[in-house]
Parts: sequence; C-alpha cells; structure tokens
Amino acid sequence: MSTPAAGDGAPRFTVEEVDAAPTPPRARVEDVTPAPEETPAETLERKRDYLDGFLSQQPTGMAPNEPGGALYEAVVDALKEIYDPEIPVNIYELGLIYGVDITPDGAVAITMTLTTPHCPVAESMPGEVELRVASVPGIREAEVNLVWDPAWDPAKMSDEARLELGML
Repeated sequence: MSTPAAGDGAPRFTVEEVDAAPTPPRARVEDVTPAPEETPAETLERKRDYLDGFLSQQPTGMAPNEPGGALYEAVVDALKEIYDPEIPVNIYELGLIYGVDITPDGAVAITMTLTTPHCPVAESMPGEVELRVASVPGIREAEVNLVWDPAWDPAKMSDEARLELGML
C-alpha cells in the first residue's frame, strides 16, 4: 500500500504488511564454551587492569609549560618534595597549591595558601617553595603568591593525603 505525497502524486513511502516473521534461534547453555578452570590462587590473583596503559599515557603535542608538559610536571614534582612540618604530607597533595602558571620563557607564578594564617612556617614556606621551583631546570624565575581566599580546608586534600592521614 502506498500513500501519495501532498500535492505531487508520487508515493512518499510504502508500507508492507507481513503476516508472520521467522522466530530467531534461542540461545542455549550448551552452546556456550566453558571458561578454563582456574586454581584458587589464580582466582584471587589481581587481574590485568586494562586502564593502566590508557591512564599512563601522556598527552602528545603539549607545550612543556602547560599541564601534562615536561616542564610543568617537573615543577609539580618539585612541589611534591616539600612537606608541611606538622603534617607528614607534601604541600601539593595537601591542596595548598592553588595554581601553577608557567610562561613560555620559563617564569613561574605559584599561587598557594597555608593551612592557617597563624601557621608557624608562614614566613619560611613561601621562600622554600620559591627556591625549590626556581631550581627546576628550564625555570628562569619563580614567584610565590600567598593568598588566604579561598581559605584552605581538608576537602582540598587529595585522596592520597587523606589515606596517609587516616581520613579515608
């Protein structure tokens, strides 16, 4: 059966009526090939994580001074070597670093905070951060901007820091 299109008289679409359609074959348990038997040790053994390769890949074509770039990652690694003297976690994982901006010519601006304004290392920590970051090969100069807004809170910590402090 066909239905003419409005105005031109040509069929717009066709409809075919079917009395019955063949039934598709049903899946049977016997058709499935059995999985090889595992020993109890193999059952409990950690299976290969297929995301490892995907997650470990670094972006290609990144500028060295952008996140994922070699210079940026070297600066982050330097920050991860600085520990808060009262808490056994580095300042990067603690969430004290709010921003790392690197210009193409190697100047770095670090925006950071401290756990409290009355922190005993409030005078020395920014200087240490500046020295460590300035020592990274490829960095021309480093500047640290200490801010108090937004205030630091434990929610800014990474999962690694929470785990280290027994908060997970």
